[in-house]
Amino acid sequence: MAYAPVVVSLPIADRRASHAFYAEVLQLQAFGAPADDGVPEPLQFALNDGVHLMLIPRGGFGWVIGDRDAAARGQVETVLSLTGDVDAVIERARRAGGEIVTEPARQPWGYTGTFADRDGHLWMVTA
Repeated sequence: MAYAPVVVSLPIADRRASHAFYAEVLQLQAFGAPADDGVPEPLQFALNDGVHLMLIPRGGFGWVIGDRDAAARGQVETVLSLTGDVDAVIERARRAGGEIVTEPARQPWGYTGTFADRDGHLWMVTA
């Protein structure tokens, strides 16, 4: 089964500063409708046809990772995201021994659920 796009999510402190940084350094153009601050929400860049980068303010990132601590500056933290059948993937994760971090539910950006694999790596599935 193929999943596309794959979305790599990173926590950030400042949306506008991060938007400017990625636009300048990697010459990426954010896509999506702009929020009140003029920056697309969610803040995403297409790295290629199959991989997107999503930059999430730490508060929102904390919601996705549940009761885990986000990595401090200088450490690495990611949430791997994919689009698919949320209920089916979360149920398969549950049956395979994964930890369900957030049960499937409707959120402002879509229907989503998050699980941790057996090593604690987080995956968010969105319909």
